[in-house]
Amino acid sequence: QVHLVESGGGLVQAGGSLRLSCAASGRTFNIGALAWFRQAPGKEREFVGGILWSDSMTGYADSVRGRFTISRDTAKNTVYLQMNRLNPEDTAAYYCAARRLRLLGRSADDFGVWGQGTQVTVSS
Repeated sequence: QVHLVESGGGLVQAGGSLRLSCAASGRTFNIGALAWFRQAPGKEREFVGGILWSDSMTGYADSVRGRFTISRDTAKNTVYLQMNRLNPEDTAAYYCAARRLRLLGRSADDFGVWGQGTQVTVSS
């Protein structure tokens, strides 16, 4: 089993930055890809970006490309989501999710392991 724990959320002013962390433990050798999703109140969970576990290739949603960056610390089995130039529309609960398949899936249905989420609130 793979276990994911997110951290780093908080309250930030528009234009500011935050870095979220997703620490993976357990059978991390089973991870093919890891992704970040977010869900705002009353909205569906949406893909933010993802990274392949083996070679760190990344992909992003159009809404965050150029502002958000995903990276991985191999030694710590931790994936980071660096979020810059935040705006109130980025306010949501952010989740990391893992899948076995080595593909950057963009649907929440593609992922079977989820963290508990961390709240990001951007004030205007």
